[in-house]
Amino acid sequence: MTISVADVHTALQSLIDPNTQKDYVSSKAARNIKVDGNDVSLDIELGYPAKTQIDAIRTRVIAAIKALPGAGNVSANVYVKIVSHTVQRGVKLLPGVKNIIAVASGKGGVGKSTTAVNLALALAQEGATVGLLDADIYGPSQPQMLGLAGKQPESKDGQSLEPLEAHGIQAMSIGFLLEDVETPMVWRGPMVTQALEQLLRDTNWRDVDYLVIDMPPGTGDTQLTLSQKVPVTGAVVVTTPQDIALIDARKGLKMFEKVGIPILGIVENMSIHICSKCGHEEHIFGHGGGEQMCKDYDVEFLGALPLELAIREMADTGKPTVVGAPDSRPAEIYRAIARRVAVKIADKAKDLTAKFPNIVVQNT
Repeated sequence: MTISVADVHTALQSLIDPNTQKDYVSSKAARNIKVDGNDVSLDIELGYPAKTQIDAIRTRVIAAIKALPGAGNVSANVYVKIVSHTVQRGVKLLPGVKNIIAVASGKGGVGKSTTAVNLALALAQEGATVGLLDADIYGPSQPQMLGLAGKQPESKDGQSLEPLEAHGIQAMSIGFLLEDVETPMVWRGPMVTQALEQLLRDTNWRDVDYLVIDMPPGTGDTQLTLSQKVPVTGAVVVTTPQDIALIDARKGLKMFEKVGIPILGIVENMSIHICSKCGHEEHIFGHGGGEQMCKDYDVEFLGALPLELAIREMADTGKPTVVGAPDSRPAEIYRAIARRVAVKIADKAKDLTAKFPNIVVQNT
């Protein structure tokens, strides 16, 4: 029997991408399908980083096509192409940065910074070029978490800063610029906002696919101004299961909605405590609060993370869970959250501003 392109389409329509939950035809991931006799070659373009998934996807695609009657050699080139996606109306994209992910919480103490750094590291492990901006002026924690405490960025031109690097990601924080990290930042809102904008725009981000911003906790003037001026592709809200945290998390979610930033999903931290000695599991902060919030606001529940001593210890020593214990269950959860966030971004409309030339009107 002779195989046709239509036969290949049919075979691919039966395959569901494990991350997007869509088949490779309707999602337009299947490209350049060529049939030479009974031999088939094609490309599978993924819009999200998937270094740990590519081999499995290639194997499944080849197997599905080889199952066609009379199929000969099958060659599938699976690759990743990450592009810029739309942001708030009227806000321009940042040079050197394709997509910005804001990681936020309504209140402090829910593990937002730990989630942000592990999300960034997980995206990098999946093959993306990643940057991390520590936007918590009053309590910058990323220098410690990345093992960069005491390091200072260089400036090649006296005007812009070169991001520091750790564990394969680019990083910038006000903490890199402070001589004494124990000195409190006694700044009013406008000064904080200006400092953050400078950190963001005066850093030479190098072809970053995703810039993760560790937002300040709360929903005050600083957070609102950043949400209006920074080109954010989407936001991740971090909470814990108890009612007090959920009340504030809802406020953070509503703030992003008001400024036109889509919510990529909610992460529930400290979901369950597992005793390090006996293995007993207990929901000490309550149960199901994050999932109920997702149902109330029709947003995605990205994942739940345990209250585990090792997560805190590794963050304190500069090797967060994703790099400190890559084979652990929490690291797997962080990577699953990262892939889901990237898929949600890939589903958004692409930014097309770069395709249109600037129109200049001159008097002649």
